Amino acid sequence: MQALPFATIAFILYVAAAIWQGMTLFRRVPPRQGMVRLLGALGLLLHIPVVVELVSAAPGLLPGFTTSATLLMAVAVNVVLVASLFKPVLNAGIVLFPLAGIALIVATWLPSQGSHSGLTPGILLHAVSSALAFAVLAIAAIQAVLVGLQNQALRHHHIRGIVQSLPPLTTMERVLFELVWSGILLLTLSIISGLIFLDNMFAQHLVHKTVLSLGAWIIFTTLLVGRYRFGWRGMRAVRWTLGGCVLLLLAYFGSKFVLEILLNR
Repeated sequence: MQALPFATIAFILYVAAAIWQGMTLFRRVPPRQGMVRLLGALGLLLHIPVVVELVSAAPGLLPGFTTSATLLMAVAVNVVLVASLFKPVLNAGIVLFPLAGIALIVATWLPSQGSHSGLTPGILLHAVSSALAFAVLAIAAIQAVLVGLQNQALRHHHIRGIVQSLPPLTTMERVLFELVWSGILLLTLSIISGLIFLDNMFAQHLVHKTVLSLGAWIIFTTLLVGRYRFGWRGMRAVRWTLGGCVLLLLAYFGSKFVLEILLNR
């Protein structure tokens, strides 16, 4: 299969979906959520076979940096498309869809080398829960940014534009914490399964991921405790969510980026 044409068409579909949803958010076009989902789903249908080819072409069971990025983006797109059927999270596609397209194009041009690891059901559970945790918490990060923009606009009495297009602030915050709850449960499963099924999560090549993932878990757990014990909300919730997501991003991609992209190992 020629991956680049599939990746290019998927990129165009993703960008088209993001542009329409972005213009909807700024009240330039009428809402067409069905069309946005369809464009995103078509992009995902082209995205998946490219990921399968990249993973199968890598000489190892664990994908490298660019392949991992496009694989996680596919999971995130799928999660936001499914979740948008039940919750107002489709605006996350404004950021996620173009990132997925860019990751796909980069991965086809710069395929990464895999690493060897025995794939057992336990390791598969760890990998799947890790990918889902990243996807859900990435959506939470974008939701947090929207909550922050909405909060600031209302604080300065700006009630036109983006504020009019978003659900009420209370709804946006409720969805944010539902995403964080879901993400922390998946992250907990990922950490526990890693401790059980990986030979040594504190080995040299995994220590950074383990420590940063545990740090992110502590941040998200503190946020949830603060929410339900002290009523944390607004910008405090936004800052804690984004802080946890930054740590998680570093955990998933930090060393891969340094070793494979910067040091070319």
